[in-house]
Amino acid sequence: MASLANPFSGNVPRKISKEELIQAIRLDIVGELEAIFVYDAHYQATDDPVAKKVLADIRDEEKAHVGELMTLLRHLDPEEAEHFAEGEEEVKEMLEELNITPPKASGKKPESTIGSLLEE
Repeated sequence: MASLANPFSGNVPRKISKEELIQAIRLDIVGELEAIFVYDAHYQATDDPVAKKVLADIRDEEKAHVGELMTLLRHLDPEEAEHFAEGEEEVKEMLEELNITPPKASGKKPESTIGSLLEE
């Protein structure tokens, strides 16, 4: 969880290597997943409609952050991206074996992603 006692505890006194950045991004993803879990637990624990709406919105923003960080991780580590793609294909094959049609993406375009920030 948060380390609020020292506001500079997350600072690194030097530029980090690409490998260290990749590790940091993985840790960021873990943090976002934990936040999703906590906000969703709070959402489920209340009947207050305003709290539920706010908590669901925050939780879903964290999900978007996971997507942004995963996109950045794929960009920084194409070999790892290949592993992700292999895993996705394995699950799709299993779904086909079970005669299950994978859910389609909503088609809703995210406001911005790491990919949209890169120069072409």
